[in-house]
Amino acid sequence: MTSSSTIPHLPPPEDRPVRVYADGIYDLFHFGHARSLEQAKKSFPNTYLLVGCCSDAVTHKYKGKTVMTEDERYESLRHCKWVDEVIPDAPWVINQEFLDKNKIDFVAHDSLPYADTSGAANDVYEFVKAVGRFKETQRTEGISTSDIIMRIVKDYNQYVLRNLDRGYSRKDLGVSYVKEKRLRVNRRLKTLQEKVREQQEKIQTVAKNAGMHRNEWVENADRMVAGFLEMFEEGCHKMGTAICDRIQESLRGQQPNDESIFLQNGKDDEDEEYYDDHEEDSDEEFFEEYFDDNELNPQNNGKDTNKT
Repeated sequence: MTSSSTIPHLPPPEDRPVRVYADGIYDLFHFGHARSLEQAKKSFPNTYLLVGCCSDAVTHKYKGKTVMTEDERYESLRHCKWVDEVIPDAPWVINQEFLDKNKIDFVAHDSLPYADTSGAANDVYEFVKAVGRFKETQRTEGISTSDIIMRIVKDYNQYVLRNLDRGYSRKDLGVSYVKEKRLRVNRRLKTLQEKVREQQEKIQTVAKNAGMHRNEWVENADRMVAGFLEMFEEGCHKMGTAICDRIQESLRGQQPNDESIFLQNGKDDEDEEYYDDHEEDSDEEFFEEYFDDNELNPQNNGKDTNKT
């Protein structure tokens, strides 16, 4: 985590803990702050770490508005395990008087020049660098208070809705009535769009699966239709043959005197139908003998419908 210092410094004392000082604003205290304090604490084998934190008045004057109050920032530092002592209302620029008052041996910070907006110097740490009391640390890339604030500003609408859902009023959040309603409507539209997108993805998945199994479905359908037609044609053929045979048998069984019955009124009664109960029963027995209902019904596929 640490690297060799590029800025020379005086040798540390060996008969007591080295008093190292680190300062900053520490607004929205994050792991980047904690890592820098860890480096300061581990600068020497035996280190006592003092951490100075500027007040709201000084910070707002030279840097800008903070999210946390000075008391909140002080308390955050007191709960960091690397910190031995917190110095509230720390000065913006370090001088010899401050070093002597707090018996500070070294000041820990990254080596990049930190512009002194108060106008006292070009670099806040210019003095301690010059007298050999500066101990260099490394910054943690990718995290800073400004980055965190930027994330909140970027997703401002979502955080407003989040707090509205948690019970905060629009007045608490400084949001107008129109703004609140617009945010809620936009969220509903976004939810609807997501549902539509999910349905589209499901449809695409089904269509893809259908395309993969299409050939298999077609082959199965062809086999089923072919089997049905084959059974139907066989059944029709058997029925036609049986009907022809029965008609021929009935014609051969007629007696010669049957014609006189139909000529009693002086002409053939061609339209009258003649039935014989005995012949009707024998016809039914004939069809039961030569035909099976299952054979004439392709849907049964030759199965015995009497089985349960």
